[in-house]
Amino acid sequence: MSSISGKTTTDWAAFAAALAPVEVIDEPVLVRKRSRDFFWYSPILDRRLKACFGDLVARPKSPAEMARCLSLAARHRVPVTLRGGGTGNYGQSVPMEGGLIIDTTAMGEILEIGPDFVRVQAGCNIAKLNQALKEKGRELPIFPSTQDIATIGGFISGGSAGIGTVSHGMLRDAGNILEIRALSAEDPPREVVFSGEGINMIHHAWGINGVITELALRTVPTEDWIGCIVTFDDYLVCHAAAIDLALSETIRRKLCSTLDARIGTYFDRLKGIVPEGHAMLVTLIPRDQMGDFRALVARHGGHVALAMDEAERTARKLPHVFEFSYNHTTLQALKSDRSVTYLQVLFPAPVNVAKVAELRAVLGDDVYMHHEFARMGGDVVSFDLPLVKYTTDERLYQIMALYQAHGCPVSDPHSCIIEDGGMKKADYRHLAWKKRMDPLGLLNSPKSREWARVRDLSPEAIEALHQT
Repeated sequence: MSSISGKTTTDWAAFAAALAPVEVIDEPVLVRKRSRDFFWYSPILDRRLKACFGDLVARPKSPAEMARCLSLAARHRVPVTLRGGGTGNYGQSVPMEGGLIIDTTAMGEILEIGPDFVRVQAGCNIAKLNQALKEKGRELPIFPSTQDIATIGGFISGGSAGIGTVSHGMLRDAGNILEIRALSAEDPPREVVFSGEGINMIHHAWGINGVITELALRTVPTEDWIGCIVTFDDYLVCHAAAIDLALSETIRRKLCSTLDARIGTYFDRLKGIVPEGHAMLVTLIPRDQMGDFRALVARHGGHVALAMDEAERTARKLPHVFEFSYNHTTLQALKSDRSVTYLQVLFPAPVNVAKVAELRAVLGDDVYMHHEFARMGGDVVSFDLPLVKYTTDERLYQIMALYQAHGCPVSDPHSCIIEDGGMKKADYRHLAWKKRMDPLGLLNSPKSREWARVRDLSPEAIEALHQT
């Protein structure tokens, strides 16, 4: 049988039959569709990954069906790529070697809602999860701007921050993720339960070292959130107001984002609400603290252009304000201008306006700043996710070098290799667990440059490299 990817010689008809009763998708158009994520945000990744496709999609509905998929893949040495809602930006869900795509979205049950936690299957839609929690007076402390289509397992596997990080820290911070259950890619698979410090051995590993089936997550009391957009004449003044909000010990906030005035030209849904030429502060504030928030805004000379609760948002048919934050900002811009792309840059603590002014003085007119405030290691930092008018790869990397030279580390969003992320080096603890959980190297292995070098070592020998 011919292969969609052109890289394997598996008899996919026989493979699909052997998976029964697991649902499979073998229609080439649909397989190709499920071979994509949001890698096209990057012109570089678009060139590299647009010709990569899987051969067959499986949609297991239970951990037992997931285990069946993994057993058969191990038996036939078939590459496996896990997929949730497909909202990743770096090609995490793209099968670079063809093979089997496992779509987790049919494993979406909410198993238990406790007083301060939730247990849920990996394929659960995050908006659905938050709605169920809200009915119990709870919510996730951190969730992505793409919650309407993202799955919780995909977020935990590929994400690190999101709506709520400004108050609750990074996903990896102790207490946000309570437990992860994962299956190995073996025949038969083993279940391993990760808890405590072990959680970070599989969290944010892009599915290279185990198949997440179930999670236990912390929840927090829900608030009557008011989505706010505040306008300022100048980005530096806007940024100063955001710093005060992010550092406030009295005003609770779920989001704190600042956007260059030029970014607003891409937001058609905000025309008539946000005046042209104004920088924006985007945030979520509890209703009972709106008075204090308005006072903070007034001290900085800002104007509250929009303040709406969920009922008003629905009546006005407006997006959530968080859909103008994080990489939803990039998506909004790309809807009307495919010449833009983005970067991911850390502005370390202490956050200050002077560092923003310093960078604005050396960056060109092709860089539109967009900062997301967060807590990292207990300190308030910001991540610049600027829109960049793309011209050449060389210019893109020149901009990255300018940020780096001014003390702002860059996580390259134009690479699909996990070692090119924030740490800029291999996480040998992840790779040691890959050897334990994926001894045949079937799980998304092309996304790790270092795996090819260490795959023949023992897990203990790989882990020892972490100390060198």
